[in-house]
Amino acid sequence: MTKEIIKFNHVNKKFGKNEVIKDLSFSINEGEFITVLGSSGSGKTTTLKMINGLETPTAGQIIVNNEDLKNANLVELRRHIGYVVQSIGLFPHMTISQNIAVTPKLLGWDQKKIDLKVKDLLEIVGLDNEEYAKRYPTQLSGGQQQRVGVARALSTNPPLMLFDEPFSALDAITRQNLQHEVKALHQKLAKKTFFFVTHDINEALYLGDRVMVMNHGQIEQFDTPDKVANHPATKYVKDLIGTIRENQAS
Repeated sequence: MTKEIIKFNHVNKKFGKNEVIKDLSFSINEGEFITVLGSSGSGKTTTLKMINGLETPTAGQIIVNNEDLKNANLVELRRHIGYVVQSIGLFPHMTISQNIAVTPKLLGWDQKKIDLKVKDLLEIVGLDNEEYAKRYPTQLSGGQQQRVGVARALSTNPPLMLFDEPFSALDAITRQNLQHEVKALHQKLAKKTFFFVTHDINEALYLGDRVMVMNHGQIEQFDTPDKVANHPATKYVKDLIGTIRENQAS
């Protein structure tokens, strides 16, 4: 039986007089890889930030893991959500091992359990523990740092992972390699839900089980990559897909 892990009911979000999200309703099941596609100002990052309580809706209801966020302990909620961002945000004065261990330490894990977890996570993201655990972030490439960011987000084995344009600052080859790795990681980690915001159409279509196309705070289409690419629901989606075909033809 499928379990709903995220549900938005008629969510609206305003910043002053600026309405960023108009009337957003959708649901996501446990274990899905959802990509959220849209241009700048479409509301995709605001939607992501409302899932872990970094932004509060002006109206409507958000349910995460069967809990209404209006009544939730947000600190506790965030401990069960992994968060990977473009800027990565590794602590420069800490080793890679210490960076990954930040949340487990806050939760009072014993050192032996932390060490085993760090070793396991580094291997999961394709970095050798012996080689990388004692290095500092400045000694790693951008792609390696982003892998550490993913490992840190996985440190407490959260059921839900949020990715906010994590690869957009990387070069094309590194980005493509990480896309393959994140897709394989999702397939390996049973029942983990990935919510991945991007403005890259190819990335969204390659990674997502379903793709949510947003425009001006509304969903234009929320469907499989095949349906989005071959049966666009609106003129906006059709024009968006058209840009890929133009790029391929040129």
